[in-house]
Amino acid sequence: MIKRNIVLLLFTGLFLFFSFVSLSTYAIELDESTRTVDFDGSGKTITLTPEQVKRGKRLFNNSCAQCHNGGITKTNPNVDLELESLSLATPARDNIVNLIDYIKDPTSYDGATSIAELHPSIKSAEIFPKMRNLTDEDLLSMSGYVLIQPKISAEKWGRGKIYY
Repeated sequence: MIKRNIVLLLFTGLFLFFSFVSLSTYAIELDESTRTVDFDGSGKTITLTPEQVKRGKRLFNNSCAQCHNGGITKTNPNVDLELESLSLATPARDNIVNLIDYIKDPTSYDGATSIAELHPSIKSAEIFPKMRNLTDEDLLSMSGYVLIQPKISAEKWGRGKIYY
C-alpha cells in the first residue's frame, strides 16, 4: 500500500513537472514586426523586447486596466485606446513619445485642458499612488504594450462590451 502511494505520488510529481515545462514552450512569442511600434510620429520606430511587452502588460493591468480593460475607457466610452482613436487626439497619441507624455501629464482629447487631477498620471501621483514609482522605462513598456494590442487582438481591443 505504501509502495503504491509512493509510486502514485512520483507519477503525479513527474506529470506536474512535465506539464509545467511544456506550458512554457507553448507560450505565444510575438514576432519582431508585431513588437515594432511608432516611436515619435516622424517615421522612427522602436522594437520592444519580449520582456518589455510582458512588463508593459503587467504594469498596464496594475495601473490602468481598472478603467481601460481591453482598451476601452470606462469613464468615456467614445474614446478608446484603439490606434485610430489615439491618432485623432490632439496631439496624436499613437506613438511612444506622445503616449508617455500623456501618461505624465494628461490633457483632454483636443489637447486644450489638463485633466491631471481626474486621470491617473505622474503629475498627479500624490492623488493616484499607483503612478508614484513608475519610471520612464515603465512608461515606455506600458505605452508599447498599448500600441501593440491592436496588432494582437485587433477585433477586441477598444471594442467595448461585446467582447468584455
